[in-house]
Amino acid sequence: MRLPVILRTTGALLVLFSPAMLLPALVAWVYDEPTVPTFTTAFGVTLAGGIALWISGRGRISAREGDGFLITVLAYVGLGLCGAVPFMLDGSTRLSFTEAAFESLSGITTTGATVLTGLDALPKSILFYRQFLQWVGGMGIIVLAVAILPMLGVGGMQLYRAESPGPVKDNKLTPRITQTAKALWLLYLGLTAACALAYWVAGMSAFDAISHSFSTVAIGGFSTHDASIGHFDSAAIEGVAIAFMVFSGINFALHFTAWNRRTLAGYSHDREVRLYLGVLAGMALITWLLLGRDPQVTENPFRDGLFQAVSITTTTGFTTTNFSLWPSVTPILLMLAAFAGGCAGSTAGGLKMIRVLLIYRQCVREVRRLIHPSGVFPLKLAGEQVPSRVADAVWSFVMAYVMIFLILVCLVMAAGDFDFLTAFSAVGACLNNLGPGLGDVAANYADLPDAVAWLLMLAMVLGRLEIFTLLVIFTRSFWRR
Repeated sequence: MRLPVILRTTGALLVLFSPAMLLPALVAWVYDEPTVPTFTTAFGVTLAGGIALWISGRGRISAREGDGFLITVLAYVGLGLCGAVPFMLDGSTRLSFTEAAFESLSGITTTGATVLTGLDALPKSILFYRQFLQWVGGMGIIVLAVAILPMLGVGGMQLYRAESPGPVKDNKLTPRITQTAKALWLLYLGLTAACALAYWVAGMSAFDAISHSFSTVAIGGFSTHDASIGHFDSAAIEGVAIAFMVFSGINFALHFTAWNRRTLAGYSHDREVRLYLGVLAGMALITWLLLGRDPQVTENPFRDGLFQAVSITTTTGFTTTNFSLWPSVTPILLMLAAFAGGCAGSTAGGLKMIRVLLIYRQCVREVRRLIHPSGVFPLKLAGEQVPSRVADAVWSFVMAYVMIFLILVCLVMAAGDFDFLTAFSAVGACLNNLGPGLGDVAANYADLPDAVAWLLMLAMVLGRLEIFTLLVIFTRSFWRR
């Protein structure tokens, strides 16, 4: 570990993040709101902190590969804490340090869990800032998943490369990380602009269209209204949201390849995408059938079922109705679907579909071995054998995911005296970067005990950094390097 490099890099990230405070200040000025000093002060604090870290880490020492783990963790923690400053300074939100950190980290990790109530009455600059946090966090996740974590040897993109045929499997998207990041930024920006335009055409105001495009493409789920997308009561707006949620849950490396080669063939050939779309269709069908059994639950079982199934399964977290009031099996089934999540290399949370696919293949192989003990059944994806190291990594990841989930559920129940349903859904929603939960956290996460809030923030970071990126810094061997 090289501390100067880590401090310098973390400081640089804070400096780059600081201008994110100025855009909401501009919104405050446009709408003549008194929050301009709030954001300019937050800008100064973040910029000063970043410069201080940069200066303390000056030198010509180059980073080692292992330093990336700590830099990645510190980046999310640092951005989350600095992002909390406007929420603490603004008089309309009146958040404590813990609540502000929760709201900020939920935005940066694109979780979408909120402690704020009365969103419709808050200043537009604060609402815009929440949405913008998710957008910035979403792009950071794309670059992290596609360009950085694979260099460190972790992340679902390792499986994507093992599964994908052709040149995508062995080659980087571009020769250099900076070029890859730039290409992904342009793609992300273009997708956001298209989403905002579609929302506006469907009937949203310009402010709502831009704000919701941020959280849709980032699969974040924050909204400018307490009723989320349900506030608009528009089938057209819901259709736009569904389309962009589905698209944003697909591997951005595939989007880049399709854009670069001007062909959509990669989507139809990709097994992870086929599974992803199949799960979404299956969940929508099951939800529709369950809701259709009781006409008193909703007047539009297909429309409500389709939207909630796509939103929850992709871990976006938008809602058009309070799905926690549906017949008990339906919301629980949706929460379980969020564990699968979206595709590797997307802004979605959860285990990722590529891991689910590989686990399924391994289970099938074990059944065949029981039937034919002398047979040899190599584990294959896309016609190629999966390396044993990759298969072992998948099982290790899933076991770590389940164990951490169960431990956090027990800790939340003990620290907050919550029932099992509340603890299960709260931890699941934060670990899967989903947002909405069930039970006491069905509406929001306000009034949580501080201990529970910090446990859930830990779950957000663990889920977003794919477990091992965070766990590795707690090992002795990491600090002895």
